[in-house]
Amino acid sequence: MGVVTPQPSDRPLYWPSIVEQLQAIFPDEELYLVGGVVRDVYRRSAVHDIDLASPKDGQPIARHIANALQGDYYPLDSTRGVGRAIVEWEGTTFTIDVAQFRGNSLYDDLLDRDFTVNALATPLQQLEFIIDPTNGLDDLKQKVIRLCNPHAISDDPLRMLRAVRLSLSHQLRLLDDTKAAIRANLSKLSQVSAERIRDEFFKLLDGPRPHAAITILSTLGILESILPETSALKGVEQSPPHVYDVWRHTLGVVENMGHILSIFSPQRNDDIVANFGLGMFKFAIHDLHSQITEHLNNIQWPNGRSHRALLIFAALAHDIGKPATQTVDEKGVFHFYQHEVVGAEIVEKWAQRLALSNDETERLVQIVLHHLRPAQLARAERISTRAKYRYWRVLGATGVDVCLHAIADQLGKYGPTLEQSFWLHFLENLSELLAVYFKEPETMINIKPLLNGHELMETFGLDAGPKIGQLLEAMKEAQALGEINNREDAIMWVKQILNEY
Repeated sequence: MGVVTPQPSDRPLYWPSIVEQLQAIFPDEELYLVGGVVRDVYRRSAVHDIDLASPKDGQPIARHIANALQGDYYPLDSTRGVGRAIVEWEGTTFTIDVAQFRGNSLYDDLLDRDFTVNALATPLQQLEFIIDPTNGLDDLKQKVIRLCNPHAISDDPLRMLRAVRLSLSHQLRLLDDTKAAIRANLSKLSQVSAERIRDEFFKLLDGPRPHAAITILSTLGILESILPETSALKGVEQSPPHVYDVWRHTLGVVENMGHILSIFSPQRNDDIVANFGLGMFKFAIHDLHSQITEHLNNIQWPNGRSHRALLIFAALAHDIGKPATQTVDEKGVFHFYQHEVVGAEIVEKWAQRLALSNDETERLVQIVLHHLRPAQLARAERISTRAKYRYWRVLGATGVDVCLHAIADQLGKYGPTLEQSFWLHFLENLSELLAVYFKEPETMINIKPLLNGHELMETFGLDAGPKIGQLLEAMKEAQALGEINNREDAIMWVKQILNEY
């Protein structure tokens, strides 16, 4: 058994006040704050998750915390003695996990962790001390990610994704040994459940720099191990006005989608809108800012997956059909006919591979399948009322996501060659298209037909069948276009339609 001796921290540790409450709840219990909470307090970063380690089963301890702080309790792993308490404390939600030691001691537990910067502990009753058996504090100061032991990645291959996430969230450099261990164990990712890979991958997409995450994942071979089709994107040439190949374009779209979504985030970086393309976008949708923000915030996916991450995933997938559809004409111009259809089929397989919900899958498929539509509409001098109606009739709420994607796609397409007059015209048309959804829902989207199906059958002697549905859809479009405005107009309109059959 190794020795774990608490040492005074070389800098003051400012713990969240809930930790003092935990001290009061367990004055005589052997408990240790471990892992990321110690690392983040040392770095003076915000803390929302607290991990505790105990020589005993952690489940009764977690239940006691939930009861004492009027929170909720969840048993996570009865075999390993892991329980979770979720509590509200001074306006913040804290997730408190309590686990029994891995191995026979705290020393064994810490050495069995992933990276040295996470192999830290503080006795609950000695908050000014840190236990650091792997010199994780030195690695934290040197800003490097080092494995706790040579088998850390092979023991749990999911740790390779966590290494990337940790490097980006804390600005840490992956050591060559760490990168070598990742590459050596890529084949073992297939042993990890789809659900675990999905959750870690989506955390990366939801991070502050998703394009950097995807780049690093690809450089290490992780991305291709999860989504092998992405390897075909590299080097696929495109003709002007595209300025990059398909892979670099995809990374640009991911980056710009991240910037666009940050405009609607409370944690937004206002420096982003100093960029001409993004600044003009923010200005163009100024009147719709609150409605778009509400749209993005109101969509919740299973297990806490964010809509932001799903839109970043769609950006990664939007041109995945291009490698299989590339052709070149006699003038040397590249074409990708029907790439959106092929891409929709591939992203559906991705969603199934990552065990996404049916609703998430459908949203992804629709975004990829229709991602060209806003740009096609915006080519006109003005988007017609009929075209606006049909766009929203087909896409509904997904149409908002497709419009946001279209902005990122165009920015990624033109890059530094984006021309001002083109961009202002494009944004004007798209903002008008979005305004229909948010400001005219009753007259353009949620339209109640002036005659219902029963009235159509009774008034015109029609039988139930597809024709009734077709008439109702056509009637709603005529109402949206202002061609009919009341019941009498509707009856005359139906008579005319029937006479033309």
